[in-house]
Parts: sequence; structure tokens; C-alpha cells
Amino acid sequence: MLIFTEQELKQYVQLNNEAIAIVEAGFTKLAKDEAVMPPIMRVDLHDQNGEVDVKTAYVKGEDMFAIKVSSGFFNNYKLGLPSGNGLMLLISTQTGIPQAILLDNGYLTEVRTAAAGAIAANYLSRKNIETVGVIGAGSQARYQARALKLVRDFKRILVYSRSEDRSRKYAADMSAELGVEVQVAESAEALVRNSDTVITTTPAKEPVIKAEWLHPGLHITAMGSDAEHKQELEAEVLARADKLICDTKAQCARLGELHHALDKGVLTNESHVIELGQLTSGRLRGRVNDEEITVCDLTGTGVQDTVIALFAYNELVKREIGLKAENEKLAIKN
Repeated sequence: MLIFTEQELKQYVQLNNEAIAIVEAGFTKLAKDEAVMPPIMRVDLHDQNGEVDVKTAYVKGEDMFAIKVSSGFFNNYKLGLPSGNGLMLLISTQTGIPQAILLDNGYLTEVRTAAAGAIAANYLSRKNIETVGVIGAGSQARYQARALKLVRDFKRILVYSRSEDRSRKYAADMSAELGVEVQVAESAEALVRNSDTVITTTPAKEPVIKAEWLHPGLHITAMGSDAEHKQELEAEVLARADKLICDTKAQCARLGELHHALDKGVLTNESHVIELGQLTSGRLRGRVNDEEITVCDLTGTGVQDTVIALFAYNELVKREIGLKAENEKLAIKN
């Protein structure tokens, strides 16, 4: 078995166009029924404001598949720690024998989640945008801005979060990194009304975006709702959208923003809901004009985890990097 560290993974796997293309291909595989993906298993630790998810998928034809254990403990910022963590295990599809452990501490999840956001924006956001609104100021809020910059040339970011200090820190850091103007918005409403594209990256349990704030041409990518008790968008937001896209309908109907819209009855069925893989595979079109309001509901899929883990494995193996566990001993692989 090979063991890879976060430092090694960060050195050779970055959020770039190659990573986006790999994740996009994964969504296409899912749409073409070339992947087997079971429901997510989750353990909630409500008293600690935390959760642990287990996600996996077998992509047909691959030699290995990933099982990912991913944690989100949303009070960690008070301790100076990231909210996300975890690891991935690669298992042989021929023998079932574990082949590698990727001790990424959640890094690969950050990359593949950001890649999905970029894919959604590339198909659904207007081509020419000036202002991007980001709700949330944590790690994924940063990755999403980086990813969006790879597919859209925007000039300004508005950021809003519960913590004004974290918003100010985000504004300073991302302005320096991306070379764009970043301002702290006075409210979520002001952010939405003045943005062309909005990204939500929070663990909110009550809606942070209301339907009355929507305007023609707006695109929203919402990724915080990946459990039944989470919700970032008012249910009516989904009903008002001209196009509603999910990473997977089944998963979003159980865990995502879609589930709240269905439960509330503002959407009576899922027949008009599009899956992201239907766009990446070319079966359906994304945005068709500059007036459409589009919403993408991302809950995170096991296919994303498997394709990014396989990519990382191949990148490190060809460089002969990693620890090799053999005969109950650890030895540096030469």
C-alpha cells in the first residue's frame, strides 16, 4: 500500500484547468451510467456542530475506486483550525485490496468541490460578468473564487459572512491573490442584488438568499446544503429559476436545496430538473441567453472523489513519491 501526505498532494495536484476537466469527465460518466454511486453515509455530531460523511463511487473501467471520509466541524475556526478534514482510500476494483491512502486532510475535497463550481459557472453563468458575490468566508469560499477565475474574467468580488472580521480578511487575501477588487458587502441582500454570479459556501440551517432578491441574468451556485437540516436558498428561489441544475437529482432531493423546495411544495416534481452531467455530456444546453436566472445545487458526489483521487495517485506514482507499507513496515519508496 502507498501512503501519500497532504504536502505531497498539494505539490503535484492543484486547482487548475486539468483538475476541472477531470471532474467534468466524471460528471459525464455519471450521466452516461458509467459509474456506480451509492447514497452518502453521514454521522451528525450536532452538539459539536460537526458531521462526518462517507462518499464513494466506482467508475467503470478504472482499476481502483475511492472511499472518502470527510469531516466538517464548523466551530473549528474558533480554534484556528480548518472546518474540513478527511482522507481517501483507493481500493482495487479487481481484488478489493486497498492500494493507497491519501492523507489529504480534506485538500482533494476542496479541489474537486471548487472544480464542480467552476464547471457549473462555465455552463450557466453569463459569459461576460463583472461582479461575483461570495457568501461565506472560509476555505471553500476562497477555492471557489480561484476556480471561477479560471473560467470567467470578473473584476470585482463582494463577500458577506456572519463574521465581519473573517470577511475583511477574505477581502484582503483574495484581492492580493486574484488581483481584483474585493469589498465586504453590508448584507446578503446587497450582495445578491449587485452580483452577476453568486456562490454560497456556508453550513447555514436557514436560508441566506431570498427569492425577491433575484434579478435577470443571475446565476447562483449553492454548495453548502449537503444534509437534510442545511439550507442556503429560500425554496422559492428554485421555483423562480429558469434552469435548475443538480449534481445528482436523487442526492439533491434527499440532502440539497432541491429537497426543501420539494418538501415545501413549490416544486411539484423533478421532471424539469437538469443534472450537471447532462450539460457536460452535451445532452442538454446550459444558459441560452443573458436574461435567464440559473441555479445549481451541489451536494458533492463520490464520482468527484474517485476521479480526483485517481488523478492524484497517478501524478505521484509516476514521480515515485509516497511511503510504501510492506510486510508491516513503512519504507520510503525509491
